[in-house]
Amino acid sequence: MRVFVTIACSLSLLAAQAQVTSEKNKKLPATASVAARYASLITPLSTKKQLAVIAGAEMEGRETGTRGQERAAAYIVSQFREAGLQPGANGKWEQYYPLYRDTLREAYIRAGDKVFRFGEDIYASIREGVNIDTTAEVVYAGYGIRNEQRDDYAGLDVKNKIVLVRDGVPVGMSASKGYPGDKNQTALAQGARALLLISNNARNFKSFDQRQMRRTGVYTAKEPVSKNTCGLYIITPSLAASLFGVAQADSLPALLERNLQLKAGTQARIVFRKDEVDMSPSNVLGYLEGTDRKEEVVFITAHYDHLGIQDGQIHYGADDDGSGTTAVIELARAFMQAKKDGHGPRRSIVFMAVSGEEKGLLGSAYYTEHPVYPLTSTVADLNIDMIGRIDPAHEKDTNYVYVIGDNKLSSAMRPISEGANDKYTGLKLDYKYNDPNDPNAFYYRSDHYNFARHKIPVIFYFNGTHADYHRPTDTVEKIDYHLLTRRAQLVFYTAWDIANRDSRPVVDRNEK
Repeated sequence: MRVFVTIACSLSLLAAQAQVTSEKNKKLPATASVAARYASLITPLSTKKQLAVIAGAEMEGRETGTRGQERAAAYIVSQFREAGLQPGANGKWEQYYPLYRDTLREAYIRAGDKVFRFGEDIYASIREGVNIDTTAEVVYAGYGIRNEQRDDYAGLDVKNKIVLVRDGVPVGMSASKGYPGDKNQTALAQGARALLLISNNARNFKSFDQRQMRRTGVYTAKEPVSKNTCGLYIITPSLAASLFGVAQADSLPALLERNLQLKAGTQARIVFRKDEVDMSPSNVLGYLEGTDRKEEVVFITAHYDHLGIQDGQIHYGADDDGSGTTAVIELARAFMQAKKDGHGPRRSIVFMAVSGEEKGLLGSAYYTEHPVYPLTSTVADLNIDMIGRIDPAHEKDTNYVYVIGDNKLSSAMRPISEGANDKYTGLKLDYKYNDPNDPNAFYYRSDHYNFARHKIPVIFYFNGTHADYHRPTDTVEKIDYHLLTRRAQLVFYTAWDIANRDSRPVVDRNEK
């Protein structure tokens, strides 16, 4: 069921919309070039009004799959509609996609009179694990290998029992024969109820923050239950020592060099419980139809999701990526006003605000796997992710924006970008993070990359990270609205050129 926005929130959104409308209706400078006249509609005041709503408390941090994300989507739809765009997702404003969320609530193994906890002496995949509460006999099966070279299950009855095996392979056997997943499938084939894998170093459990170990996971699809009816639990030598009934062991060799055997009738209880929720977040698409080249489409994107509420604190995400979402809305307004005045673009433009970016580029991945407009007709994606702040490297010279990915697929994109900047905005275009050896790998970390994977030319606009990145302190009062405006105008001028030129950007490169 969709979550309804509160009356108070609705009134605040309507008030903000009215303010933006009055800003839109101001007189355009008659002496400016056509492109500059409409770029001038994007102002520090208009961006500030938009961002105050997008990164406001009512949006609750806009985490994908929450009511805050739904509220943000509703607001973006209202702005696209008011600007005059058409619904861009096959006659609808939102393209919904399925997500699955699970959260571990309880996980432990009881061996004798001791209880061993998840994240301390046990690790299991929350995603692949199934809810279980079982007590059964434990059977030790050596390395847990059964193939043409070796059969650790010879003479063992493990049906409906818990199998205990050691990590790795015997000396002289290929390491590829000892993958945990293979051992799990072997145990399953023998009818085992669960597999305990003793490991010295697979997951350094005690170095994990417990909130990280138990944090909600969000996925695009559920794992088939049939794969996981035999649960795999990686355990420390200490837990194994308790099962063998010996003193605590510090290492796997120290434990197993004694050729220990389990006492007959040794039992263990395994408890693994998680909550499961199905969600339907959305990408928001607004469509502006072009003129003589309307079958070709330019995308302008930004992610509108953020981190939500964590430990009782709202992560507002003003810069990440409220600034980019604001820019997309403002560009939509400017292009639509141009169209209303008879200066509409030759190519169509889709303004898309995506969710799921913070969960792994999920929304843009879903769009490019289920495109509304043919990918072969999509000529470029201009992606805006954080353009409202400055990073420490530019504190003394704030007149910059990082440009990433512009030369990876097309030799035409950089000249277009630099031409627009030279003529209109005069920013320093910093290509530091475009280096293929960039250890931050920013090229792969925002939504443009899912377009690039399909050989669609891209540009990613970015201001770099700062002390408030992914923290509750990423708030609206820290935004430089004049800088946000100029960066957004650069995107506008670049999009204007791409949407109106005779030829689409050529795809003639394939750089990483």
